[in-house]
Amino acid sequence: MKRAALALLGCMFASSAMALPSFDEVRAGWRSSDWVLLGRDGEPLQRTRIDTTERRGDWIALQDVSPALREAIVVSEDKRFYEHSGVDWRGAAAAAWANLWNTRTRGASTVTMQLTGLIDEDRRPGRRSVTEKATQTVGALWLDHAWRKDQILEAYLNLVPFRGEIVGLSALSQTLFGKAPSGLNEREAAVTAALVRAPNANYAKASSRACGILRDMNRAKTSAADPCVNLDSYVQLTLTRTASVDQRSANADSLAPHFARRIANEVHPEAGARIKSTLDTRLQRFARDSLARTLLELNARAHQRNVHDGAAIVIDNRSGEILAWVGSAGGLSNAPEVDAVVALRQAGSTLKPFLYAQAIDEKRLTPASLLDDAPLDLATGGGLYIPQNYDHDFKGWVSMRTALGSSLNVPAVRTLVMVTPHRFAKTLVSLGLPLTQAGDYYGFSLALGSADVTLASLTNAYRTLANGGVAGQMFDIATHPPAANPKRIFSPQASFIVTNVLADNNARTRTFGFDSVLATRFFSAVKTGTSKDMRDNWAVGYTSRYTVGVWVGNADGAPMWDVSGVTGAAPVWAALVNYLHRQTPSRAPVAPEGVVRTKITYQNDIEPARDDWFLSGTEMSRIALSANADGSVLKGAARIVTPTDGTIFALDPDIPAARQRVWFESGPGAPSGSTWRLDGKPAGRAGHAEHAERMAWLPWPGHHTLELIDTHGAVVDSVKFEVRGAYAKIKTKG
Repeated sequence: MKRAALALLGCMFASSAMALPSFDEVRAGWRSSDWVLLGRDGEPLQRTRIDTTERRGDWIALQDVSPALREAIVVSEDKRFYEHSGVDWRGAAAAAWANLWNTRTRGASTVTMQLTGLIDEDRRPGRRSVTEKATQTVGALWLDHAWRKDQILEAYLNLVPFRGEIVGLSALSQTLFGKAPSGLNEREAAVTAALVRAPNANYAKASSRACGILRDMNRAKTSAADPCVNLDSYVQLTLTRTASVDQRSANADSLAPHFARRIANEVHPEAGARIKSTLDTRLQRFARDSLARTLLELNARAHQRNVHDGAAIVIDNRSGEILAWVGSAGGLSNAPEVDAVVALRQAGSTLKPFLYAQAIDEKRLTPASLLDDAPLDLATGGGLYIPQNYDHDFKGWVSMRTALGSSLNVPAVRTLVMVTPHRFAKTLVSLGLPLTQAGDYYGFSLALGSADVTLASLTNAYRTLANGGVAGQMFDIATHPPAANPKRIFSPQASFIVTNVLADNNARTRTFGFDSVLATRFFSAVKTGTSKDMRDNWAVGYTSRYTVGVWVGNADGAPMWDVSGVTGAAPVWAALVNYLHRQTPSRAPVAPEGVVRTKITYQNDIEPARDDWFLSGTEMSRIALSANADGSVLKGAARIVTPTDGTIFALDPDIPAARQRVWFESGPGAPSGSTWRLDGKPAGRAGHAEHAERMAWLPWPGHHTLELIDTHGAVVDSVKFEVRGAYAKIKTKG
């Protein structure tokens, strides 16, 4: 009989050896319920839930579990874990004796015995028959023989079910405590251990169990303080978190939710997948935080700007790798799920560099060419199109360099008249911009960014200029770069000249002044833009290594309040390029063959003399206007030259309000000593007998009457004009 029992025990032991896997097999077979987006350095950026049946985190090594939790589990579940050989015979005898006298005990199931059920699907924990108990006992003996104690405890902590759908310590620690298992303190460890025995116990029962564990852990300590003080409320608050946890992600520090969604749509990852992306983890965090900080500043109580959303993207110029992708302002956003990097928005002035590059390639303009920044009426199928500079400080004749650098609208429209909307639209499409209509649909307003674009496509289009006119694809997964299919859009010469203008701080001064956030200590080329009614604000530009795009606005299309090109997106853009080049230099591109640098002068000092770049064969040294091209009137014609009667001005949201002016100009025949009178009040001196005189006026919204008054007080000429405000007034409580 004894031999038969030993033989049966031997068979069961051999059977367990064949049925139970090794530690390495168990660990290799573990699958998280999430897929994890990794940065290029292998650091986790985002966790996204796939398996909705159970919540499981990553496998946690025992050395990454806090000592407090290891102690709490042993105290709670298996006090003699490190002493027995898988089965606690002494505990089993005590439990049997207590059961004989109907006394409640904790039972004799050891951590090792519980683990045999967790790693064998046919032996799930629960009430067992005598045969199943015997099989579990033999399995525990084999497991203790085949595995080390640290491996048994590690596997147990990763496989044990906790509250609700939570399985394993990693998921529990992140869900209940918002931290890694390595950071759990004694109180958190006791609550965790209490949930092993009764995963779905009510708050009172879980608190009672946790209190008993805490007292056992502190029994040998000299501290007289009761570890269970306020434990009931703490346990209730902690366990409440499981009801509100986000089903899609278990990551408290969500760095790239929109980018993860983009990757998921491309590769459809399974639960447990770990996909390495091109994102730079540190840069991604910096971009997210910089955007949030700027939006907080814009919405500070002292100067509320009604701007709640933003987005940013950084692309490596040479490779096309996406290094940062911030799709929204997160908690600051009114629509945090909307990925503003791929949302369609009006481009504003950001399309102007492409227009001028095309005009240079077609040899219609040079950076020194003069364009008339003056009122313009264009006949269209729907009537007259009258582009405005908004500030309507019509600056008269300006060079293309000044027109682009200072973002003047009327010169851009005049350039589009030469290029034609049809051809310009085809260029924009070839750059990858998502225009859905032909150029004639947009008409001349295309020069001012009436087409909808995405931040991603617009930034990659600027990367074309950074790469000397060659367009290429972006890519986002480290192991799947796109096929090399570069496409030339602009010549290297035109790209170089436009880049030189966008990097020229002097060219921006007419609008932005010398001390602008756009001016960096290293080479950078940048353009801002603001769409109609101040709904979108952009800053897109590049250095020698990176192209950076930023958008701020409101996801619902609501207008911002008093957000100009240098106060909205530009500070975020500047922060990003300064971070990228905090240790790495950015050098201006070398002039390609086919361009020449020539010193130029202008007739009547229309602009200061300077050196400028030209396509070979188009260079010139002196630039002058043809007869009467300056719009002057015959001597003796006493009238107001600007503004003309009926002109409508509007304030440009892309230009700081304090820098906007309307110019009053009389003809050279104005009476000597004549003065201006605006809305019945003296406004300043108007002119002399021999020459006209201009006066700058800070515009004010409303209808105005301007009069030219001679020395006798008689009205020589009179015009009416209107100023329309572009800034929404902020309502105050009164």
